[in-house]
Amino acid sequence: MILLLNVHLNHFPKHEKYGLCQSIRQAAYDVYALLAECQKRYHNKTSLTKLDVRHEQLRMLINLSFELGYYDFHNHKRDRGCTEAQRRYTAISVLVNELGAMIGGWIRSLKPANWAEA
Repeated sequence: MILLLNVHLNHFPKHEKYGLCQSIRQAAYDVYALLAECQKRYHNKTSLTKLDVRHEQLRMLINLSFELGYYDFHNHKRDRGCTEAQRRYTAISVLVNELGAMIGGWIRSLKPANWAEA
């Protein structure tokens, strides 16, 4: 997911290089780092919560970039059609959604009946 995301981000407009692109890239790296943290912690309720929240932030940033039309760009210029932009957005969204499903399954598998009350 991160590899494909970086390819897409490299084509976004130049004026977003240090704005939205950097935020999306950092969110993806944070999700990656939190995955490793969750795997290594014995008590990982807090880490899984952080992972879930950061994943949702990543999803929202990717959706925002699509709504702003940044998937229409190729080599920092708007020259892709709507169909190509939709295909690129759908490809990354499917991966982000799969990751979210995995995170949700992980949380449900470790969640005791009273975890929400704690």
